[in-house]
Amino acid sequence: MTRSLQAVAYTRPSVLESVAGGHRLGLETSRGATPTGVEDHPRFFAGFLASPQVAAAGLLAVADVAAARYYQQQLRAWLDPVVTGNGDRLRFESFSGCGGVYARLDVLEPGLDGGEVGHGTTNVDVNNPLREALSRIGGDDPLHLRVGPEELAVTTLDGPVVEKKVPLPDRWLRGFAEAQVIAAGFDLRAELPAAEAVRFLRSLPRGGARGASRGAQWVVPAGRALRPTTRPVPGAVCLPGPERLVALQRVLRHATALRVYGPPATGEAALASAWEVVLPGMRLTLTLSPKAARGFSGEGGVLEALATDEAAEDAELIGVLLAWEPRIDIGDLAASSGLSPERVRAALTRLGTSGRVGYDTAEAAYFHRELPYDADRVERHNPRLRSARALVAAGGVSLDGDLGTVTAEDGHVHRVRDSAGTLSCSCLWWAKYRGGRGPCKHALAVRMVRRGATAVPEGTHVEAGPADGAAGGAIDGARIDEARIDGGAR
Repeated sequence: MTRSLQAVAYTRPSVLESVAGGHRLGLETSRGATPTGVEDHPRFFAGFLASPQVAAAGLLAVADVAAARYYQQQLRAWLDPVVTGNGDRLRFESFSGCGGVYARLDVLEPGLDGGEVGHGTTNVDVNNPLREALSRIGGDDPLHLRVGPEELAVTTLDGPVVEKKVPLPDRWLRGFAEAQVIAAGFDLRAELPAAEAVRFLRSLPRGGARGASRGAQWVVPAGRALRPTTRPVPGAVCLPGPERLVALQRVLRHATALRVYGPPATGEAALASAWEVVLPGMRLTLTLSPKAARGFSGEGGVLEALATDEAAEDAELIGVLLAWEPRIDIGDLAASSGLSPERVRAALTRLGTSGRVGYDTAEAAYFHRELPYDADRVERHNPRLRSARALVAAGGVSLDGDLGTVTAEDGHVHRVRDSAGTLSCSCLWWAKYRGGRGPCKHALAVRMVRRGATAVPEGTHVEAGPADGAAGGAIDGARIDEARIDGGAR
């Protein structure tokens, strides 16, 4: 798995201090993007929290996910959460080390008491002493929150005094992007009042000593509650790896409702879902990948957007028009850019692949943020996209009506067919996933050629990536009985 070291530097550790009349929480920021450009230590907020104990529990839940691996738990994970100031709210985001759980705490305007919220995105330091201090916050203690340095004077002449170097896997970055695209296809499936929400979440397993997953389960709304079901009946929501919701236990006593989001259940395959706990002035959301052993990075939802030159040009235009909005209005962007709403959505999907937008299921809208990572690697190191471009560059694609023929690197010929705009393929990837994890590299190559691609864009590395199997399995290079697979994939 490709990874690099990410250097994260702070002027000093984040700390919770006792002051006259309450506490002061200072969250230190690293280098990040702002409307005026990149700043070493941007400041986004200084004011009071309306519900200190709730906010402390929510921050701890986000930090729990950042420090967790729900699959192969013996491996370490520690990635500092990301904070975004959107003018009227603060968003704290994190991703699990295994790439299968995305967490976000939205501290909304009613949750902030005084102080203006700035604009921008960066990492925020959440260290072990701070976690211990936050866990002791009392309900009646006033809490002043500062996100960013107090004054420039706190920066020493020698520069930052706290520096962390953490591994940043490419699949983690791809997962951050894929989670937004998948969530954009969710609808609200159920809403439970506080008592039912607490009862349901407390009934879920927390995982054994080895973190063994019980696999995907299904639940269906029943009045104001959720009941388990043995199969994905209409209206059912998938609960994949229920023990991965353990971070929500932090905030249960403050919950006012539980909202559940997911796509339509159209088959037996496990699906992703989002679980949102509504809190006073805040929302805490966990989005789960379809399986505990399957991170978001291999879902393939962004490949179509990455593969089109038109979307690349549109994304460049839309990116200029973004202004750190907490809720991106597609109609306004369409009017400002002269693009159709469909092209704006495709451009936003592409911007999501580089971390420039996220998706809020509660408001069914994108929001602007800029991840503080080398997010261009998401496109450069996507194996299916890289392999598809190599096939196009090698002249391995020929078209004949609704049939495309692709000659793979090993000389094996794959047939790609178009059925009402859906491309199927004779390869093992399609036979295994049936489009459930995005297009295979052969279908992606055919789509590129249909859109006029004859060569790889300038500056793109075209070395063929590993066979289709972004989750780690190399299955596409095997020679198989083509007639058998082709007949089953039509």
